Amino acid sequence: MRVTVMLGGPSSEREVSLRSGRAVAEALRSRGHFVMELDPVHPGWRLPDGTDGVFLALHGTYGEDGTVQRVLEELGVAYTGCDAVSSAIAFDKVLTKTRCEQGGVRTAKHEVIRSDNARFPSGWDLPVVLKPVRQGSSLGLQFVDRAEQWTASLRDAFRYDGEVLMEERVVGREVTVAILGLTALPVVEIRPKQGCYDYSTKYTLGQTDYLCPAPFDDGVTWGIQRAALRAFAAVSGRDYARVDIIVTEIGAPVVLEVNTLPGMTQTSLFPKAAAAAGIAFPELCERMLSMAMERPGLRVSRT
Repeated sequence: MRVTVMLGGPSSEREVSLRSGRAVAEALRSRGHFVMELDPVHPGWRLPDGTDGVFLALHGTYGEDGTVQRVLEELGVAYTGCDAVSSAIAFDKVLTKTRCEQGGVRTAKHEVIRSDNARFPSGWDLPVVLKPVRQGSSLGLQFVDRAEQWTASLRDAFRYDGEVLMEERVVGREVTVAILGLTALPVVEIRPKQGCYDYSTKYTLGQTDYLCPAPFDDGVTWGIQRAALRAFAAVSGRDYARVDIIVTEIGAPVVLEVNTLPGMTQTSLFPKAAAAAGIAFPELCERMLSMAMERPGLRVSRT
Protein backbone atom coordinates (compact mmCIF):
# COMPACT_ATOMS: atom_id res chain seq x y z
CA MET A 1 0.00 0.00 0.00
CA ARG A 2 0.94 3.65 -0.34
CA VAL A 3 1.03 4.84 3.25
CA THR A 4 1.60 8.36 4.56
CA VAL A 5 3.12 8.51 8.04
CA MET A 6 2.25 11.80 9.75
CA LEU A 7 4.96 12.77 12.22
CA GLY A 8 6.36 15.82 13.97
CA GLY A 9 3.64 18.46 13.94
CA PRO A 10 3.36 21.69 15.92
CA SER A 11 3.05 20.37 19.49
CA SER A 12 5.54 20.48 22.33
CA GLU A 13 6.01 16.73 21.78
CA ARG A 14 7.34 17.26 18.26
CA GLU A 15 10.76 15.65 18.81
CA VAL A 16 9.25 12.50 20.33
CA SER A 17 6.77 12.32 17.44
CA LEU A 18 9.56 12.58 14.87
CA ARG A 19 11.29 9.59 16.45
CA SER A 20 8.05 7.60 16.54
CA GLY A 21 7.23 8.40 12.93
CA ARG A 22 10.64 7.52 11.57
CA ALA A 23 10.58 4.18 13.37
CA VAL A 24 7.10 3.40 12.02
CA ALA A 25 8.07 4.42 8.48
CA GLU A 26 11.11 2.14 8.55
CA ALA A 27 9.03 -0.74 9.91
CA LEU A 28 6.33 -0.40 7.26
CA ARG A 29 8.92 -0.20 4.48
CA SER A 30 10.41 -3.43 5.79
CA ARG A 31 6.98 -5.01 5.27
CA GLY A 32 6.94 -3.96 1.62
CA HIS A 33 4.80 -0.81 1.75
CA PHE A 34 5.55 2.39 -0.15
CA VAL A 35 5.85 4.93 2.67
CA MET A 36 5.75 8.72 2.46
CA GLU A 37 6.37 11.02 5.43
CA LEU A 38 4.36 14.17 6.11
CA ASP A 39 5.19 16.70 8.83
CA PRO A 40 2.10 18.90 9.40
CA VAL A 41 4.04 21.56 11.27
CA HIS A 42 2.41 24.33 9.24
CA PRO A 43 -1.26 24.87 8.29
CA GLY A 44 -2.23 24.08 4.73
CA TRP A 45 -0.51 20.71 4.52
CA ARG A 46 -1.73 18.27 1.87
CA LEU A 47 -1.62 14.50 1.73
CA PRO A 48 0.66 13.13 -0.99
CA ASP A 49 -1.20 12.01 -4.10
CA GLY A 50 -2.10 8.36 -4.11
CA THR A 51 -2.27 7.94 -0.34
CA ASP A 52 -4.18 4.76 0.54
CA GLY A 53 -4.09 5.34 4.28
CA VAL A 54 -2.45 7.42 7.01
CA PHE A 55 -0.46 6.14 9.96
CA LEU A 56 -0.66 8.74 12.73
CA ALA A 57 2.59 9.02 14.68
CA LEU A 58 1.74 12.46 16.06
CA HIS A 59 1.68 13.22 19.78
CA GLY A 60 0.19 16.01 21.87
CA THR A 61 -2.01 18.86 20.72
CA TYR A 62 -3.20 18.79 17.11
CA GLY A 63 -2.17 15.15 16.65
CA GLU A 64 -3.73 13.50 19.68
CA ASP A 65 -6.62 15.78 20.60
CA GLY A 66 -8.90 14.95 17.67
CA THR A 67 -7.91 17.89 15.44
CA VAL A 68 -6.03 16.02 12.72
CA GLN A 69 -8.51 13.15 12.97
CA ARG A 70 -11.37 15.50 12.07
CA VAL A 71 -9.43 16.75 9.04
CA LEU A 72 -8.75 13.22 7.84
CA GLU A 73 -12.38 12.26 8.34
CA GLU A 74 -13.43 15.21 6.18
CA LEU A 75 -11.00 13.99 3.52
CA GLY A 76 -12.46 10.49 3.76
CA VAL A 77 -9.10 8.84 4.34
CA ALA A 78 -8.39 5.84 6.53
CA TYR A 79 -6.15 6.61 9.50
CA THR A 80 -4.81 4.64 12.42
CA GLY A 81 -6.07 4.79 15.97
CA CYS A 82 -9.04 6.30 17.76
CA ASP A 83 -11.55 8.56 16.01
CA ALA A 84 -11.81 12.32 16.53
CA VAL A 85 -14.39 12.15 19.33
CA SER A 86 -12.65 9.53 21.47
CA SER A 87 -9.28 11.21 20.87
CA ALA A 88 -10.64 14.51 22.19
CA ILE A 89 -12.10 12.80 25.25
CA ALA A 90 -8.94 10.87 26.10
CA PHE A 91 -6.70 13.92 25.62
CA ASP A 92 -8.72 15.79 28.25
CA LYS A 93 -7.83 14.26 31.62
CA VAL A 94 -10.99 15.59 33.28
CA LEU A 95 -13.29 14.20 30.59
CA THR A 96 -11.44 10.90 30.81
CA LYS A 97 -11.99 10.77 34.56
CA THR A 98 -15.67 11.56 34.15
CA ARG A 99 -16.11 8.79 31.58
CA CYS A 100 -14.17 6.33 33.73
CA GLU A 101 -16.19 7.11 36.82
CA GLN A 102 -19.41 6.71 34.86
CA GLY A 103 -18.13 3.31 33.72
CA GLY A 104 -17.24 2.18 37.23
CA VAL A 105 -13.47 2.52 36.71
CA ARG A 106 -11.57 3.71 39.77
CA THR A 107 -9.53 6.90 39.40
CA ALA A 108 -7.75 9.16 41.88
CA LYS A 109 -9.60 11.86 43.83
CA HIS A 110 -9.26 15.11 41.91
CA GLU A 111 -10.09 18.79 41.56
CA VAL A 112 -9.68 21.23 38.67
CA ILE A 113 -7.64 24.42 39.29
CA ARG A 114 -8.43 27.33 36.96
CA SER A 115 -6.03 30.04 38.15
CA ASP A 116 -2.26 30.01 38.50
CA ASN A 117 -2.69 32.19 41.61
CA ALA A 118 -5.02 29.75 43.35
CA ARG A 119 -4.40 28.88 46.96
CA PHE A 120 -4.08 25.29 48.07
CA PRO A 121 -7.69 23.99 48.21
CA SER A 122 -9.30 23.37 51.56
CA GLY A 123 -10.16 19.80 52.46
CA TRP A 124 -6.99 18.41 50.88
CA ASP A 125 -3.78 17.01 52.34
CA LEU A 126 -0.35 16.81 50.77
CA PRO A 127 1.15 15.18 48.76
CA VAL A 128 -0.72 15.91 45.53
CA VAL A 129 0.04 15.74 41.82
CA LEU A 130 -0.56 18.59 39.34
CA LYS A 131 -1.12 17.93 35.63
CA PRO A 132 -2.13 20.18 32.74
CA VAL A 133 -5.64 19.04 31.76
CA ARG A 134 -4.79 18.78 28.06
CA GLN A 135 -1.17 17.75 27.53
CA GLY A 136 0.87 14.59 27.13
CA SER A 137 4.32 13.04 27.70
CA SER A 138 4.28 14.16 31.35
CA LEU A 139 4.84 17.78 30.28
CA GLY A 140 3.98 20.11 33.15
CA LEU A 141 3.67 17.21 35.60
CA GLN A 142 4.40 18.39 39.14
CA PHE A 143 4.64 16.48 42.43
CA VAL A 144 3.86 18.69 45.42
CA ASP A 145 5.08 17.20 48.69
CA ARG A 146 5.46 20.37 50.79
CA ALA A 147 3.35 23.51 51.10
CA GLU A 148 6.18 25.80 49.99
CA GLN A 149 6.29 23.99 46.61
CA TRP A 150 2.68 24.82 45.74
CA THR A 151 2.99 28.24 44.08
CA ALA A 152 5.95 27.46 41.81
CA SER A 153 4.61 24.02 40.89
CA LEU A 154 1.17 25.37 40.01
CA ARG A 155 2.60 28.10 37.82
CA ASP A 156 4.81 25.63 36.01
CA ALA A 157 1.85 23.34 35.30
CA PHE A 158 -0.14 26.31 33.94
CA ARG A 159 2.57 26.93 31.33
CA TYR A 160 1.11 24.04 29.35
CA ASP A 161 -2.66 24.58 29.62
CA GLY A 162 -5.29 26.95 30.95
CA GLU A 163 -6.58 24.39 33.45
CA VAL A 164 -4.69 22.13 35.84
CA LEU A 165 -5.85 18.86 37.33
CA MET A 166 -4.93 18.26 40.96
CA GLU A 167 -5.00 14.63 42.08
CA GLU A 168 -4.31 12.85 45.30
CA ARG A 169 -0.97 11.12 45.01
CA VAL A 170 -1.79 7.43 45.02
CA VAL A 171 1.00 5.34 46.51
CA GLY A 172 1.79 2.19 44.58
CA ARG A 173 3.52 0.66 41.59
CA GLU A 174 3.24 2.45 38.25
CA VAL A 175 2.26 0.31 35.28
CA THR A 176 0.96 0.70 31.77
CA VAL A 177 -1.23 -1.56 29.67
CA ALA A 178 -1.15 -1.57 25.87
CA ILE A 179 -4.44 -2.48 24.20
CA LEU A 180 -4.43 -3.88 20.68
CA GLY A 181 -7.83 -4.55 19.19
CA LEU A 182 -9.79 -6.10 22.05
CA THR A 183 -6.74 -7.56 23.77
CA ALA A 184 -4.79 -6.23 26.74
CA LEU A 185 -1.11 -6.99 26.15
CA PRO A 186 1.30 -7.96 28.96
CA VAL A 187 1.54 -5.36 31.73
CA VAL A 188 4.67 -3.17 31.82
CA GLU A 189 5.89 -1.97 35.23
CA ILE A 190 7.77 1.34 35.28
CA ARG A 191 10.49 1.79 37.90
CA PRO A 192 12.44 5.08 37.81
CA LYS A 193 15.90 4.59 39.27
CA GLN A 194 15.47 7.78 41.27
CA GLY A 195 12.74 10.37 41.73
CA CYS A 196 9.45 10.14 39.85
CA TYR A 197 8.49 9.12 36.32
CA ASP A 198 8.42 12.59 34.76
CA TYR A 199 9.46 13.91 31.34
CA SER A 200 13.15 13.73 32.19
CA THR A 201 13.20 10.14 33.45
CA LYS A 202 10.87 9.06 30.64
CA TYR A 203 13.15 10.26 27.83
CA THR A 204 16.63 9.98 29.36
CA LEU A 205 18.25 6.67 28.48
CA GLY A 206 19.03 4.51 31.48
CA GLN A 207 16.98 6.49 34.01
CA THR A 208 14.13 3.96 34.26
CA ASP A 209 13.81 0.19 34.44
CA TYR A 210 10.89 -1.51 32.66
CA LEU A 211 9.64 -4.95 33.68
CA CYS A 212 7.49 -6.82 31.18
CA PRO A 213 5.58 -8.89 32.00
CA ALA A 214 5.26 -7.02 35.30
CA PRO A 215 5.83 -9.28 38.35
CA PHE A 216 2.29 -9.55 39.72
CA ASP A 217 0.33 -12.70 40.47
CA ASP A 218 -2.26 -13.76 37.91
CA GLY A 219 -5.24 -12.32 39.79
CA VAL A 220 -3.70 -8.86 40.13
CA THR A 221 -2.51 -8.92 36.53
CA TRP A 222 -6.00 -9.70 35.26
CA GLY A 223 -7.46 -6.94 37.45
CA ILE A 224 -5.00 -4.42 35.96
CA GLN A 225 -5.77 -5.51 32.40
CA ARG A 226 -9.51 -5.46 33.04
CA ALA A 227 -9.32 -1.89 34.40
CA ALA A 228 -7.37 -0.84 31.28
CA LEU A 229 -9.92 -2.41 28.93
CA ARG A 230 -12.78 -0.75 30.80
CA ALA A 231 -11.06 2.65 30.66
CA PHE A 232 -10.47 2.17 26.93
CA ALA A 233 -14.16 1.40 26.46
CA ALA A 234 -15.15 4.35 28.65
CA VAL A 235 -13.53 6.82 26.23
CA SER A 236 -15.01 4.89 23.26
CA GLY A 237 -11.57 3.89 22.05
CA ARG A 238 -10.91 1.81 18.95
CA ASP A 239 -8.00 -0.23 17.58
CA TYR A 240 -5.33 0.58 20.14
CA ALA A 241 -4.25 2.78 23.05
CA ARG A 242 -2.13 2.65 26.19
CA VAL A 243 -3.63 3.03 29.67
CA ASP A 244 -1.50 4.27 32.59
CA ILE A 245 -2.35 2.87 36.02
CA ILE A 246 -1.14 2.93 39.63
CA VAL A 247 -1.48 -0.36 41.51
CA THR A 248 -1.96 0.12 45.25
CA GLU A 249 -0.28 -2.02 47.87
CA ILE A 250 -3.38 -4.23 48.06
CA GLY A 251 -3.32 -4.79 44.30
CA ALA A 252 -6.12 -2.38 43.35
CA PRO A 253 -5.69 -0.62 39.97
CA VAL A 254 -6.28 3.14 39.83
CA VAL A 255 -6.47 4.50 36.27
CA LEU A 256 -4.46 7.66 35.58
CA GLU A 257 -5.05 8.35 31.88
CA VAL A 258 -5.58 6.91 28.40
CA ASN A 259 -3.03 7.59 25.65
CA THR A 260 -4.59 7.19 22.20
CA LEU A 261 -1.37 7.71 20.19
CA PRO A 262 1.35 6.19 22.37
CA GLY A 263 5.03 6.42 21.56
CA MET A 264 6.09 4.12 18.74
CA THR A 265 9.85 3.94 18.77
CA GLN A 266 11.19 0.41 19.09
CA THR A 267 11.99 1.10 22.75
CA SER A 268 8.65 2.73 23.65
CA LEU A 269 6.28 1.12 26.13
CA PHE A 270 3.66 -0.12 23.66
CA PRO A 271 6.21 -1.98 21.50
CA LYS A 272 7.77 -3.46 24.68
CA ALA A 273 4.40 -4.95 25.61
CA ALA A 274 3.84 -6.20 22.07
CA ALA A 275 7.28 -7.84 22.02
CA ALA A 276 6.44 -9.65 25.28
CA ALA A 277 3.32 -10.97 23.50
CA GLY A 278 5.45 -12.22 20.60
CA ILE A 279 4.62 -9.37 18.21
CA ALA A 280 7.68 -7.86 16.53
CA PHE A 281 7.72 -4.12 15.87
CA PRO A 282 7.15 -4.27 12.09
CA GLU A 283 4.24 -6.68 12.58
CA LEU A 284 2.77 -4.41 15.24
CA CYS A 285 2.85 -1.41 12.90
CA GLU A 286 1.26 -3.43 10.11
CA ARG A 287 -1.51 -4.67 12.42
CA MET A 288 -2.30 -1.09 13.40
CA LEU A 289 -2.42 -0.07 9.74
CA SER A 290 -4.55 -3.05 8.77
CA MET A 291 -7.20 -2.22 11.37
CA ALA A 292 -7.54 1.25 9.84
CA MET A 293 -7.69 -0.03 6.28
CA GLU A 294 -10.40 -2.56 7.12
CA ARG A 295 -12.86 0.17 8.05
CA PRO A 296 -15.30 0.63 5.11
CA GLY A 297 -15.73 3.84 3.14
CA LEU A 298 -12.54 5.56 4.25
CA ARG A 299 -10.04 5.42 1.44
CA VAL A 300 -8.56 8.15 -0.74
CA SER A 301 -8.68 7.32 -4.43
CA ARG A 302 -5.32 7.38 -6.17
CA THR A 303 -4.68 10.23 -8.57
